[in-house]
Amino acid sequence: MDRFRGPDELARVLGDWMSTAGALYRQLAAALGDAISAGDLVAGDRLPSERELARSLHLSRATVVAAYDELRGRALVESRQGSGSRVATPAERGPAAVTRRLRRGLSAEAVRRLDETADDLISMRYAIEPGDPRIASAVADVVEQDLPTLLDEIGYTPRGLPALREALADHHTRQGLPTTPGEVLVTTGTQQALTLVSQLLLERGATVAVESPSWPGCFDTFSAVGARMVGVELDGEGPRIDRLRAVLAAEQVSALFVMPTFHNPTGLLMSDRRRRDVARVAAEHGVPVVEDHGYSTALAVAGPLPPPIAAYAPEAGRVFTVGSLSKALWAGLRVGWVRAGRSDIERLGYLKANADMGTPLLDQAVVTRLLPILPTLTEDRTAVALGRLQHATTLLHARLPDWQWRTPDGGTALWIRLPGYDAAVFARVALRHGVEVTPGRETDPSGAWDDHLRLPFTFEPALMTEAVRRLAAAADEMTGRSAS
Repeated sequence: MDRFRGPDELARVLGDWMSTAGALYRQLAAALGDAISAGDLVAGDRLPSERELARSLHLSRATVVAAYDELRGRALVESRQGSGSRVATPAERGPAAVTRRLRRGLSAEAVRRLDETADDLISMRYAIEPGDPRIASAVADVVEQDLPTLLDEIGYTPRGLPALREALADHHTRQGLPTTPGEVLVTTGTQQALTLVSQLLLERGATVAVESPSWPGCFDTFSAVGARMVGVELDGEGPRIDRLRAVLAAEQVSALFVMPTFHNPTGLLMSDRRRRDVARVAAEHGVPVVEDHGYSTALAVAGPLPPPIAAYAPEAGRVFTVGSLSKALWAGLRVGWVRAGRSDIERLGYLKANADMGTPLLDQAVVTRLLPILPTLTEDRTAVALGRLQHATTLLHARLPDWQWRTPDGGTALWIRLPGYDAAVFARVALRHGVEVTPGRETDPSGAWDDHLRLPFTFEPALMTEAVRRLAAAADEMTGRSAS
């Protein structure tokens, strides 16, 4: 049976298609042709009308008509009176197993952008900042004082450099979560930590409960092992306990994923009381908790932080506490960790060894030297971020007064509600104006947050000023206040 590809579904298939030079209709035709070649669109798929697709992509109808005409000329699309346009049956079939690529994840386009960002594009997908200069001093100390000893080592440390595991155990103990080195595994960043935990906990077809909205990268991580996600709504303290109870009662949930400290994308700090409740309810249902504290070293407006959820877990509870220093130091220093029970750390160590036999020793040695000054690093970054938050919100109030948000408790971004239009459509229009943003659709595939977008505020002032100017121009185009 032929599939009808609605305009919004087709827009998601196309992804970030306005990334090349040339007329818009040629870019659109090229993107549709690529989707057909990749197998995202197959023979017989019925395409939306020119008018419907133009409305979804916020283009003129003439642009879509010209793109369809070009595809018809290339024999990729065929149109019949009264039945619309369909993907044509190819005259020749290539080796599909070789030419078809993996289906795009929610964050794949953002990852591609890291390698292929155009010179004039301001990408606000990530709150990326330069590395702290104190990294250089730590590297020099490692080379001068630690390297001779490290060179005598075999070089493989699947569970992590012993000195770093000890330092991380002390770090968690100071946070109110008593920890020994045997309860710590060092990873190559937070992403690998979540990947290893998902491989340990999840089988194909498993269900993961996640906050709604949530971080787009977690969807790709859990989907990669064949899991499905179900959302738990938030309130001002964190995941709603009534909704969490309902989800755990209705579903056979294999894991609960939460971001208690400066939740991405909302910037919410889960309260002490809510952390205790989450730990208790999860333990009652026998559901492991995966708590991601990757943003705990970012801007901290809310004052002292409560202990991790693991500190409140009853004896029957099973909690994996994930963290890194990328927000306090530099995204290029790819060192993260998992804190969990000894038996789980042992299992994770086998998975880590299978992945890469251990995070690079030099990186671990640098982090070992920096971890004792983490409070100072966090305070310094917070002082800068507060000024940039003030600058960004002043600009947005002046140029986009109908956008709404709450001041985040911490983190690196604003979670903005748009005034009556779809953030995914706005993101495509904004891209034409040279700025890239993350629409709410990527934070919850259910569609509950389609009118929101995530906007980092940590860019240096001149770049933030220009980004807001472009966003305002895109909003003018969306609302018809200027010529499209």
